[in-house]
Amino acid sequence: MNLKFKYARFFIVLLVILISYGCAAHHRNEEPNDAGKQPGYVKTIPQERPIKTIGIIGGVSWASSIEYYRLMNEMVRDRLGGVHSAEILMFSIEFGEFSKQERLADKGDWTLMTATMLDAAQRLKRGGADFIVIASNTLNSLAPLIEEKVGLPVLHIADATGKAVQKKGLRTVALLGTKHTMEHLFYRERLKKYGIDVVTPNEKERDYINTIIFDELCANRVKPEAKKEFLKIINRLRKKDGAQGVILGCTEIPLLIKQGDLDIPVFDTTAIHSAAAVEYSLKEK
Repeated sequence: MNLKFKYARFFIVLLVILISYGCAAHHRNEEPNDAGKQPGYVKTIPQERPIKTIGIIGGVSWASSIEYYRLMNEMVRDRLGGVHSAEILMFSIEFGEFSKQERLADKGDWTLMTATMLDAAQRLKRGGADFIVIASNTLNSLAPLIEEKVGLPVLHIADATGKAVQKKGLRTVALLGTKHTMEHLFYRERLKKYGIDVVTPNEKERDYINTIIFDELCANRVKPEAKKEFLKIINRLRKKDGAQGVILGCTEIPLLIKQGDLDIPVFDTTAIHSAAAVEYSLKEK
């Protein structure tokens, strides 16, 4: 009995030692339970240079979203050197369904489109975006609402463009874009803050531009006949309305028109907006 008792006591002591060792090892491997950490928190590797995460609402259309992604990464690489790149989160909206919501918005019902945009912004915020870029001139009309409801800064494309035009010293510029951008005040009122007057194509030209944007450019189809007509419209605005430059106020139009096509300043809003996002991203927090 004594021998059995000794063996039993030995195994109990051994078991207690093993359990204690395991608990200590587990405790050493745990991160401190800092206040404010969310479930699923993962410790990140500290960076040598602070950089804010850009949240892009894209897919409207995907053809221009590709350009945003490329330009932002190239700009960060050029600024920081080496193999540096931008920190980007993108929520790409399914444009087929979204275009149906846009048609409702054209008739005055913005309910579904606004809900989709707010949802996209909330997803980017949950993913860790520090600020938001809407990769569409037209949809920047919702920028103030998104900023208010989501609680993240939204870099308005018209502000970035207005600063670029102002820097060139121009007072009157042509604005090409979707019918919504050309016909509503949200864009031109924003530009007015920078002392810029806007001239737009006539109704027939606006209809043509809008059709080309949605039927061709949003599908990444670039046709020479469309380019020819766009250039004709721009040159008419220059000669008849005194346009000193032209704002490509749809992020798909730069797929068609380049600075080399004209001898007046061309403001590529995709490139301008991307540059503003990179500048904001690299500012110290």
